[in-house]
Amino acid sequence: MTERKTVKTTCPRDCYDACGIVVIVRDGKVSKVLGDPDHPRAQGVLCAKCALAYNGVWLDEARRLTQPLRRTGPKGQASYVPVSWEEALSDIASRLQVIVDSAGAHTVLHTHYTGTCSLLAGNFPTRFFNRLGATEVDPDTVCNKAGHDALRMMFGNSFYGFDPRTGEDTECLLVWGANPSVSAPHVHKNWLPEVKKYAKLIVVDPIRHESAEMADLHLQLRPGTDALLAFAIVHVMQRELLIDDAFLACHVEGWDEIKNEVIDLDLDDASSRTGVPRGQIEQAARWYGAGRSLIWVGQGVQRQARGGNVMRSVGLLPTVTGNLGRLGSGLLYMNAPPARGVDTDWLNATQLRPASDLPSTVSHMDLAGILEDATRSQALFTWNNNIAASSPEQGRLREALRREDLLHVALDVFPTDTTVYADYVLPAASFLEFDDLLLSYFDYTISAQVMVAHPMGKSASNQEIFRRLATAMGFKDEPLHEQDDVLLAHLLTQIGSPIPFSELAAKGTISWREAKVNCFENGIFPTPSGKVEIASRQWESAGMPRVPQPWADDPPENALLRVLSPADKWLMNSSYANDTRVAARLGPQTVWVHPQEAARRALNAGEQVLVRNETGTLSVRLALSDAVPEGVALIPKGRWPSLDGSRANVNALNPGRKSDLGESCAVHSIEAEVTRA
Repeated sequence: MTERKTVKTTCPRDCYDACGIVVIVRDGKVSKVLGDPDHPRAQGVLCAKCALAYNGVWLDEARRLTQPLRRTGPKGQASYVPVSWEEALSDIASRLQVIVDSAGAHTVLHTHYTGTCSLLAGNFPTRFFNRLGATEVDPDTVCNKAGHDALRMMFGNSFYGFDPRTGEDTECLLVWGANPSVSAPHVHKNWLPEVKKYAKLIVVDPIRHESAEMADLHLQLRPGTDALLAFAIVHVMQRELLIDDAFLACHVEGWDEIKNEVIDLDLDDASSRTGVPRGQIEQAARWYGAGRSLIWVGQGVQRQARGGNVMRSVGLLPTVTGNLGRLGSGLLYMNAPPARGVDTDWLNATQLRPASDLPSTVSHMDLAGILEDATRSQALFTWNNNIAASSPEQGRLREALRREDLLHVALDVFPTDTTVYADYVLPAASFLEFDDLLLSYFDYTISAQVMVAHPMGKSASNQEIFRRLATAMGFKDEPLHEQDDVLLAHLLTQIGSPIPFSELAAKGTISWREAKVNCFENGIFPTPSGKVEIASRQWESAGMPRVPQPWADDPPENALLRVLSPADKWLMNSSYANDTRVAARLGPQTVWVHPQEAARRALNAGEQVLVRNETGTLSVRLALSDAVPEGVALIPKGRWPSLDGSRANVNALNPGRKSDLGESCAVHSIEAEVTRA
């Protein structure tokens, strides 16, 4: 007789939704992965990409990595033989020790990001690297570091935003530089319509995507003009007496230093340079400034050369209107684990790190160059990411990964474009195969990731792999060997969970607090002054102007187009590209341009074109859409180069230019020409 059971768990992908999942298990094997009807976001339905991939390639043992592999041929050719865990870890450990003794632990690099957002699998490995004294490739520099640094310096915290449940208390929701219809499909489907019952919805984005079409007002600005648009909105609010002078006097430093510039701003000039009609700017200012308003700032908005300045300029809106510290108001970048009490120093065991005068991190923007230099890199670990698809200077990076003298160890669930360059490939268990904990970076919730089946083959969780490697290295430090049940119990205590993991696993997801979270409700901000710091010395120390600037990038010249590379509807960063059904829906890699831009170049929809700049060339199919403004080439990110005819993706065009803050990426400042192939 077939044994059938259902188990609740949680999707740990890099997504605002953090959906609850119900897994049907038959005879110990996963039969079907479905949405949890009890989850507040999923409401019983998985997003389209997860529904395909979780019931496709994720359940196919033939497609999974199921045993350790050792390279036998040239790097990049995926020539491997299976080996035992003992052989793999013994050789890795001995080679690591030689590197540490001869070149220094700082020449061991590790790159990781949000291949999983669960707390143990996403963080425990850093304990090993801290103990070793390795150099971390700062994960946020490939995504959102400029935004984090800007908000931290302005408000004292970038991890603590409004509670989405307070959408029913607001009168206006402004979504700036986020596309929930792709990056948060359940928020788009289930939350935005609820908020619209109570509030006006304004979307600021160069692209007229589905969430923009849902809005009451879409400000379709030219890329790179966000800061000027923010100043223009503040100008109108100042002119129409929508500024909260009492809040500014009590809780803000630096308003007097920009007030005159705000007053003197030429609104018609701002309209011309941003491409947003004057009347729309005025309407947005009136709606936002009239009462309690929320602003959701997407991560894409700061992925530009002056992304730090953009973030602090956008941060002026809640500051000057006093839309902080009361329900129905606030700013959200992400609601990260520290906002719920997680001690990230404990989680990552930073106390194990040896004292050193050398930097402990480097930027992803420098990775290709560092890997070319044997004096700076002798070993590389890649885990929870696929750098051959997601990092800048793609062509240069792939050549650097071919270095025969670079020890490369890759952990993954699947063979990827990165694992083919590794000396050892270690098979990681999937999220369905071990217990963990999820904290949504949108909702203030706590969710269980539950082991529903045994790991396929000889695969193991990230944390188990690094426990074994610590043993092989002879490291006896207790934090390197803590077991998952102990870690989970400690985390739940830190968070203040009212129930243990066993009860959480049965429920799936619970609210962190029954009452709505009201950030900054005491009017005190964790900055040096205790106030919002529009101006301060710390900005100057970071190499920024003392106050935000109403800057706007000039349009591209010489027939170049501004390349934007947002998320793809069918991908989660680079995840799912290897699923056959997802690949069929993706179709050929495509660039979308406005019909007028195609006409100027005598190009036709459907033909093959070349997108190229000084960094590289990408061959893609051309598509036309008036949802894309003139002056822009839209190429969604996340394709696996090995699965595309061009053998590249948009990062072939990415020169690794840094933003103005945090050594973060400026991928949305790329310019390129589009010509017939």
